Amino acid sequence: MGCGWLGFPLAQRLVNRGFTVKGTTTSPSKIQHLQDEGIQPFLVSLSENGIQGPIGEFLTGVDTLIINVPPKLRGNATENYVDKMKHLLEAIGKSTVSQVLFISSTAVYGDAEGEITEDTPLAPVTESGKQLVSCENLFRNQKGFIASIIRFGGLIGPDRHPVTTLSGREGLSNGHHPINLIHLEDCIHMILTILDNSYWGETFNGVYPHHPEKQIYYFEEAQKRGLPAPSYQREPASNSGKLVRSANFLKKGHSFTTSVVS
Repeated sequence: MGCGWLGFPLAQRLVNRGFTVKGTTTSPSKIQHLQDEGIQPFLVSLSENGIQGPIGEFLTGVDTLIINVPPKLRGNATENYVDKMKHLLEAIGKSTVSQVLFISSTAVYGDAEGEITEDTPLAPVTESGKQLVSCENLFRNQKGFIASIIRFGGLIGPDRHPVTTLSGREGLSNGHHPINLIHLEDCIHMILTILDNSYWGETFNGVYPHHPEKQIYYFEEAQKRGLPAPSYQREPASNSGKLVRSANFLKKGHSFTTSVVS
């Protein structure tokens, strides 16, 4: 559920494969667009106070549910994401859903340093990271279905790249830290691979295996776009930052398809 930046192209890919796909949106203006793409649309809104819309109808007959609903906890937003997911869990418990794929984030590792794999202890520092850890555990420990978790790194795609936000900014820190990014195409590739191989009850990091320093990578990406490059503080390289490995996905013999270098 959630036909956003990732959910919509994923739904299109599943429709093209012949699957019956249902999708939720909070925007009435998107209903027709989803229908035109062969997606059965449902106007559903999740909040910490409950669920608005026909959630029961949406879940009817569904075997596999993909949850792509990121926490809205930036800026002044202070929603209780855990309560929001608890309402969804209650609805799932009354449904036919037997498999859940929950989209999480590498924010669950917090400020851990060095090489990170799926076995690295979780130590979130941001509110969204902490609430994602709680929700991962909620879904993992349910008895009515079996869940897998994907922790994606920073998302990039045809019309989305962090360099556009960083462009021209000065005095940024941790320029010597490695990037941990993944392209939209590989997000979809990972999800489809998990579905195709029935990798349930597992956890996957989703990060492309190329990790140049941020200050080098964003300078080069800005130049390619004709944007002012961000500048970073000169700092001692005493802390190495975290380098997230997609160990579980790679050890199963799978690979990534789309470079994070433009």
